[in-house]
Amino acid sequence: MKILITGGAGFIGSNLTKRLVNDGHKIVVLDNLLRGNKIDRDTFKKIEFVNGDVRDFELVRELSKGCDVIYHFAAVLGVDVVADNPVETMDVEVIGTRNVVNAAQINNVGKILYASTSGIYGHSAIESALTEEVLVDPRTSYAMAKRYNEIYLASHHEEKGLHATCLRFFNVYGENQDNRMVVPRFFEQAISNKPITVFGNGMQTRDFTYIDDTINACVDLMLTKGYHIVNIANEEEWNIKDLADAIKQITHSSSIISYIEAPKKRYDYEVERRVGSSDKLKRLIGYKPDTNLTDGLKKIYANNYQ
Repeated sequence: MKILITGGAGFIGSNLTKRLVNDGHKIVVLDNLLRGNKIDRDTFKKIEFVNGDVRDFELVRELSKGCDVIYHFAAVLGVDVVADNPVETMDVEVIGTRNVVNAAQINNVGKILYASTSGIYGHSAIESALTEEVLVDPRTSYAMAKRYNEIYLASHHEEKGLHATCLRFFNVYGENQDNRMVVPRFFEQAISNKPITVFGNGMQTRDFTYIDDTINACVDLMLTKGYHIVNIANEEEWNIKDLADAIKQITHSSSIISYIEAPKKRYDYEVERRVGSSDKLKRLIGYKPDTNLTDGLKKIYANNYQ
């Protein structure tokens, strides 16, 4: 198939691009390279790459001609970046998604898969694993825009028959991730024996999903019909202190763990507990994550630091 990936040079996008190229698909990547190009050289030679902005409708329309599927992953990412740029964050999300949907309809693209986020859940239902039926609680510009786009895609399905799947990612980590995210930041600090900085008391929990499991789900969902919202989670709950300890042990680091107060601008991003249920995804595609966090961290260390 011919597939357009917006944001295809980013962390998740570059891993998806590599997988789909290896599967034999013709790939077009649109990315503004604001955070660099994470696509490896061999893969890059096999794709059509365009340096541009998803907010440029004519460009999106042209690139989506003849495409069977669009993976819409272009976004402003990173808590600090998003907190400092709320207007651009929402513009990229709302205008970009509108452009992708309109282009898909003009060019008869069969399916859109949209990168949403577990951040949509906000502070809701912290006592149990989060299902797609939980009442969401978006509190940030990023989460609100993601939720708006989920509803926007659902509306186009109801009114115009658009096939779309919204992917609520839970703390994806792995190859090509930069230190805006907690796992690579902890690794860099541990490798250099600098203090590993943890916000708060470290007891807040997250559900870390390895990149290969995430990509497997994204690919397996490509041909599903209708409209769906799905969690892509590992269903394992880890607190941030234990994450730091695990990385210290794997890297044989002498770093201390330094507990610091989170900046005020991060408040709405700091939730006490977040773990996801992937039951719906299991029913749809038989999803089962293969990599637990300890094994995933060991893979990162072996592939990048040894």
